[in-house]
Amino acid sequence: MKLYLASGNAHKVAEMNTLAQASGLAVEIISAKAAGGMPSVVEDAGTFIGNARKKALALKAVLPSDAWVLADDSGLCVDALGGGPGVESAYYAGAQGDGAANLRKLIEVMRGVAPEKRGAHFTCVLLLVGPGKTEAIFEGKCEGSLSNDPQGGAGFGYDPIFVPTGHVQTFSQLGDEVKNTLSHRGRAWVQLADWLRTRI
Repeated sequence: MKLYLASGNAHKVAEMNTLAQASGLAVEIISAKAAGGMPSVVEDAGTFIGNARKKALALKAVLPSDAWVLADDSGLCVDALGGGPGVESAYYAGAQGDGAANLRKLIEVMRGVAPEKRGAHFTCVLLLVGPGKTEAIFEGKCEGSLSNDPQGGAGFGYDPIFVPTGHVQTFSQLGDEVKNTLSHRGRAWVQLADWLRTRI
């Protein structure tokens, strides 16, 4: 089964394929680039589900009617920021996709915040659309806290400062194999995989 991923983010394509392989499903995640590129989408729905739906439907519109499209919308929700940057995580510092700038801004905004007030969680919504009006939604969360400074060289986005609950290392330090068992995206994928097993 092929799932077109409504994203131009190569990191997400690789991570999704790793999750698919680990689940033992005969599923291949295909980048939107294979369909000519991800159509431009203004992510202004205000919710993870709404943004994921806009992305999924935009890509679905340029694919054959029997295609399956998977969209991901995720973000980091920081307690001290009232849940921000949340749905604006990808463009927290301005231009969408500048992960390094987003990370630098969050580090500075959180500078001086006491350890007990640095709680945060990642949220991921996976939204799948298929033939007809088929739609399925899966949501995963990962609780944790923020370190003062980036640690580790793996991962992407906010991974270098996010320490999942029960661990002392950031996602970047833990590496992909451990991260995928703990992450918001990994947890949402488990639900998606269970759904797909009844249909493949």
